[in-house]
Amino acid sequence: MERAESCQKLYTRLRLWEFPDEYVIEPTDGSSASSLKINRADASMKLIDAIPECSSVRVPKIQTIFGVVGMLKLVAGSYLIVITERECVGSYLGHPIFKVMSLRILPCDHSLKTSSPEQKKVESEFAGLLKVAEKTCGLFFSYDTNLTLSAQRLNDLGDESKLLPLWRQAEPRFLWNNYMLEVLIDNKLDPYLLPVVQGSILDETINFRTFWHEKQASLIDYYLHRLKGTRMWRRGADPDGYVANFVETEQIVQMNGFTASFVQVRGSMPFLWEQIVDLTYKPKFEIVKPEEAPRVAERHFLDLRKKYGSVLAIDLVNTTGGEGRLSEKFASAVQPILSDDLRYIHFDFHKICGHVHFERLSILYDQIADFLDKNGYLLLNDKGEKMKEQLGVVRTNCIDCLDRTNVTQCFPAVTISGPVQTSTDNLCFLNAVLSLWLLVMRVIQDISQESMIGRKMLELQLRRIGVFAAEETISSHTNLDEKYKILWANHGDDVSIQYSGTPALKGDFVRYGKRTVQGILNDFYNALGRYYFNNFSDGTKQDAIDLLQGHYIVSVSRDMTPPSQKGGLEAVAHFPAAFCLVSLGLFFTILSLSQARYDLRHLFFSALWATISIGIAAVVKANGRIFCNRPRLHKPRR
Repeated sequence: MERAESCQKLYTRLRLWEFPDEYVIEPTDGSSASSLKINRADASMKLIDAIPECSSVRVPKIQTIFGVVGMLKLVAGSYLIVITERECVGSYLGHPIFKVMSLRILPCDHSLKTSSPEQKKVESEFAGLLKVAEKTCGLFFSYDTNLTLSAQRLNDLGDESKLLPLWRQAEPRFLWNNYMLEVLIDNKLDPYLLPVVQGSILDETINFRTFWHEKQASLIDYYLHRLKGTRMWRRGADPDGYVANFVETEQIVQMNGFTASFVQVRGSMPFLWEQIVDLTYKPKFEIVKPEEAPRVAERHFLDLRKKYGSVLAIDLVNTTGGEGRLSEKFASAVQPILSDDLRYIHFDFHKICGHVHFERLSILYDQIADFLDKNGYLLLNDKGEKMKEQLGVVRTNCIDCLDRTNVTQCFPAVTISGPVQTSTDNLCFLNAVLSLWLLVMRVIQDISQESMIGRKMLELQLRRIGVFAAEETISSHTNLDEKYKILWANHGDDVSIQYSGTPALKGDFVRYGKRTVQGILNDFYNALGRYYFNNFSDGTKQDAIDLLQGHYIVSVSRDMTPPSQKGGLEAVAHFPAAFCLVSLGLFFTILSLSQARYDLRHLFFSALWATISIGIAAVVKANGRIFCNRPRLHKPRR
């Protein structure tokens, strides 16, 4: 059994010395340890006992850093990634948790001086992707505890495993910098190997009155995900059954010496399918290799059962249109492997809950209550002894695994009036523009499931601890209810920002229980933002994600086709300008129509402006596949 050297701790504060030909990272947290030297030409590393002497020629820049994320090798150079700013955002099971506020990329690319022009060109393109990666949000780390494991899995770790370095204890699928740490691992630099996760950790202390006494609870919402990607550029599963944007959400409450935890998961439908971004608001769904669906689904659920026990899969998508085809394929793929340990439930959220009948979520809860009762949750006493354990997991999905899934995992059933725009298969660009107002009025259809289940389980936990009476609910405590709503609303925003680039829709409803004018305007803005990001920036962002995660290797080869030169319409077409022209045309169309009752000539101008708008939209739609920035990375990592 290989052990960490006396359970060697990670360095918590370091000093970065930037010399002309090398970087030196010096621990400054009080530990008398060797410094790490990295050559800026070939990225070679070694430990040194003293900082190199400075001279008038070797004047170093000095900066405080808080951890080394890893190193990435491109075509000719390597790039060291370090944390330059951090913020303590709370604690996880008593250990401080930090959020990465700023990253810095340090190039070790002096070897480019002797590289070929082709290598320099490709290196420059990929280095540009690292600039995108530098802005990655939702990164967290701890120097003391393993953030990749749930409370239950941490509790189950043996004493010997707990003596290993944190990176050795980590669950690789949730380790954001797993690939980037490989070089440091090869050099046996355990005290520098800082595990980083991407997700959200929200720590809220809540005071509320019950049984005439003041109570305090620490409520933590905690999630991690793997196979990261952007909203429409990462769908379905890979041939090994790993699904896109798999998220594990853990809700922890610490109170009266007890620790209660409940884990849920979400992820894309586990077979091969995709959406090709083409400027429509909702591109068509394409099922890839449908004959492979049963095998891929079987591998996915086998992996889930090994890690979580029994699985209840809840499918929230529509039964009609393109979503219906996906749902049918999901149901048929999972049918042969259903058993006592694997259940599948389809719940057409939009059809059953309709426009306003969100109280009908109780129909779903009635169908899954027996599973939740049987498989339970984790409960530890004040000595850390396990009184109860979670034996299974609920897996939810909608199309994006965002809004509908969020709601299902935590929120109470409520009703509110307002028009609802149902989803369609293939909205063209013009229809998307015309329907945006209805789109943002869809209330909370897409947010209601995770939160419903999480709320129910929290009530069960508080009753088990002895805080709640048999019939007492979260809703009966105003402060607890409000804080809980805000916690899950922030959770939904964090997931959505990392996945779609904007906060979740209907956040005002989640927080306040009603729609507000400001909230509607925010949704309108976010809907526009999602459309723009999906089509014009997420492709590059997906490239950067794949590069960091090691899903692709970087090389110069004959099959690397250089970007094609655009000409004609492609050279002059520009989406923001086209979008402004269409919007302006629609504005004048509506303005002319409003004046038609006074002068019939305005009908002619209305038709003229409408025709111009439709024509521009049709041109943009026809060339959508040209304008969208698709990922250029194509060489899989071996």
